[in-house]
Amino acid sequence: MSEMTTEILEENLGKMVIVRLKGGKGLRGRLKGFDQHLNLVLEETEDTTNVEDVKKLGLIIVRGDNVVLISPPPR
Repeated sequence: MSEMTTEILEENLGKMVIVRLKGGKGLRGRLKGFDQHLNLVLEETEDTTNVEDVKKLGLIIVRGDNVVLISPPPR
């Protein structure tokens, strides 16, 4: 993971992020932590894959090799 990636993730610790995973699944949650493999700890997480049926997941760990994109939510 690049130094710039680490800096950006550190700046977003404690903030809401959108995560896209392989297979098309979408998550929205508060970034609690991460490591050099891009494994993520998210709290207050919701599965936003189906916008008509958003599911609350709570505290989860996402394996880094499944992550395609991490973004702040739209304002």
